Amino acid sequence: MNPINEVHVQEPGLAVVDVLAADAATALALQEALAVQWATATADRVTRDPGQPGVRLRCYLDLRQPLGS
Repeated sequence: MNPINEVHVQEPGLAVVDVLAADAATALALQEALAVQWATATADRVTRDPGQPGVRLRCYLDLRQPLGS
């Protein structure tokens, strides 16, 4: 994955989540679960690293909002 851009973590409450999962459905389901609770910049696809197991996904969270809003 690319390095994390400083702007994505420039304030308290902002987070970058890197997911490694066995398959795309699992990674995207986790992302959806996070998006239900917090403002989330979602990914529309996963990536595979040659020679590595599973798939990767990166999403960006804004934890500053109240849960479930």
